[in-house]
Amino acid sequence: MQKSLTDNKKVMDNVVLALAEDIGAGDVSASLLEDKTVSAQIIARESAVICGTEYAQIAFLLLNDGIQIEWKKRDGDRIAKDEVLCLLSGSANSIISAERVALNFLQTLSAVATQTKYLVDKIAHTNAQLLDTRKTIPGLRLAQKYAVQCGGGVNHRIGLYDAVMLKENHIIAAGSISKAVKKAVQKYPDLPLIVEVETLQQLAKTLELTGVTRALCDNFSITDLAKAVDLAKNKLPLEASGNIDKHNIIEVANTGVDTISIGSITKNIQAIDFSLRFTD
Repeated sequence: MQKSLTDNKKVMDNVVLALAEDIGAGDVSASLLEDKTVSAQIIARESAVICGTEYAQIAFLLLNDGIQIEWKKRDGDRIAKDEVLCLLSGSANSIISAERVALNFLQTLSAVATQTKYLVDKIAHTNAQLLDTRKTIPGLRLAQKYAVQCGGGVNHRIGLYDAVMLKENHIIAAGSISKAVKKAVQKYPDLPLIVEVETLQQLAKTLELTGVTRALCDNFSITDLAKAVDLAKNKLPLEASGNIDKHNIIEVANTGVDTISIGSITKNIQAIDFSLRFTD
């Protein structure tokens, strides 16, 4: 996994912001309690693929570096319903105050990893790879892309800066696919170049051009995707995108496309249910 996506500073920045917006000037509810040392555990209330352990750990330790945490699972591991994810020991007040932020990261990132793994498993019989998109929660892009890796997916471009992607409006503004590609190759020769095509005719034109890394077939029918694969065979990798979900991803993968990008794995997520409970 590309650990560089979640180096300590990036994780720290996310967690510090989350704690600040939650705790503010102080946890008034926890302040009512007499602090004491307790033991606690985080339990999965449903099966999942784990992601976000480092975020959760930092949330607890930023409030009290004396909290002891023993993880039973690592990022990328599967966890069963009612299985213990980690054991904690330390200040009751600090654990209570960090609980929500820690669980928020765990439930959100594990949701991405779990959904990704579900789709990756569906197409495991093919050579197609599952890609993410830029449709992420603001401020959590790197975290969510790391979660995609934990689920067995592959990262698309991180942002607008690490790859050139010529979409419909870029091509219209440039005047043609060939003009847009020529300018991209001249200005950014070292960056990957992805060209979005909406028809087989546009794909055929793209195949004539040099410097293109991959063609993205946008909203192609299954029939046209199969034709596109034949057209581009041994010439250019193809990415399928648009209106692809759990119901049709197998059919899409069976066409022979190289990659499939799906925005729902990072934007249409349902949080995994985790619970933190004191054990004494």
